[in-house]
Amino acid sequence: CLLYSLAGNNLPVKTQYDSLEYARKWGFKAPKESKLVDSIEEVFEFINHWDVARKELPYETDGVVIKVNSLDQQDELGFTAKAPKWAMAYKFAAEQVSTRLEEITYQVGRTGSITPVANLEAVEISGTTVRRASLHNADQIEKLDIRVGDEVYVEKGGEIIPKIVAIDLSKRPADSVPTVYATHCPECHTELVRSEGDAKHYCPNEMACPPQVKGRIQHFISRKAMDIDGIGAETVDQLVEAQMIHNYADLYDLTVEQVLPLDRMAQKSAENMINGIAASKQVPFERLLFGLGIRYVGETVAKKLAKHYKNIDALIKMPAEPEKNGLDLFADVTSAADKKIEELTSVPEIGESIARSLVEFIQDDYHIALIDRLKTAGLQLALSEQQLEGQTEKLTGKSFVISGVFQMSRNNLKKLVEDNGGKNSSSISSKTDFLIRGDKMGPSKLEKAEKLEITMISEQEFLEMVK
Repeated sequence: CLLYSLAGNNLPVKTQYDSLEYARKWGFKAPKESKLVDSIEEVFEFINHWDVARKELPYETDGVVIKVNSLDQQDELGFTAKAPKWAMAYKFAAEQVSTRLEEITYQVGRTGSITPVANLEAVEISGTTVRRASLHNADQIEKLDIRVGDEVYVEKGGEIIPKIVAIDLSKRPADSVPTVYATHCPECHTELVRSEGDAKHYCPNEMACPPQVKGRIQHFISRKAMDIDGIGAETVDQLVEAQMIHNYADLYDLTVEQVLPLDRMAQKSAENMINGIAASKQVPFERLLFGLGIRYVGETVAKKLAKHYKNIDALIKMPAEPEKNGLDLFADVTSAADKKIEELTSVPEIGESIARSLVEFIQDDYHIALIDRLKTAGLQLALSEQQLEGQTEKLTGKSFVISGVFQMSRNNLKKLVEDNGGKNSSSISSKTDFLIRGDKMGPSKLEKAEKLEITMISEQEFLEMVK
């Protein structure tokens, strides 16, 4: 185990480099190759050296990470939903080899997305044997003009995922024919659809296409969603193939006696599965919302929606639908969907694609029936009293930037902004209402705030606002 960082509050260090020194002092292993540098030239010297020397390391590596050294500045720069803003990875050029494309097949994802796969003559890259590579979508196949029988160049993206990057046209067979993209689902044979502006084709047979049925249930039980102990992908396959479940709501009807006949299922493991399913009824609303498998609704979006609407009924019923009567029915339905999309896009960080996908989901009778069954089973379809405690609308419509060092942790300040209906932003703009100013604030932010005449308040003044 090689440490690359220390985590915690009130650390006895001020910089990234010092944190590694302390780790070594305490007896942990930290990479001795790390180096403190003062210029971009030194960064590239380090990169160029390790591009060659990495082959001598006792472990595989695909690049170098460059970090801001000051922990205060790291805190100031913050994170996106997936990555720190104070670190950047420089990836080394991947190893390339050539091999023959033997066949193109198609995989179906849990949302029905179709991914073409290149089946290759086995070849070794970076120490592993590669037989398959993703071709991504129809546009990529057309762009490369890739055909069965072609000699192709393959590399591992990030030294992990194989991908085809080019074709050796000089070796193309004389009888080669252009690739015609699949028109029907390889699993259920339903005709594929492709929306305007979407790169992928989709199988619309959500309720009966086996990989979709299994994929949605596997997503539902996954660690970041319902995190159900005692059930994995193989068990889901068995349950679906035995027609014991057809969707994730069916999980809550299972009994120990029903699952006992499954392969490699003993009394104890059957009990563990059913107990794990029962325990998942306490999983918070935002994780359940993520587990529903709505296209484009990831963890972060699910949290935003749960926080904004607070329960599933408010999300489904927003905004109030107009009355429907006779000849105007179709126009009313259309305008109701448009109004829902309009309202959703007013929620911070919810764009039109997410809004459209969500509206399609909550206007579908099949999905509403599933949600009703989850409600009847006793799952958490609203924020808990504990989550709602302390939440107000005091800061609704107000945007805050937090900059500097504070007595309270920055994360707690951000939580207070959100709990009171405000919006956190990482950068100052004309739309910023308040700058919460702490010690050691960056001079560029201060200058910009003064230039835009942004109202600056102290930590104490902010706490008075939400008192």
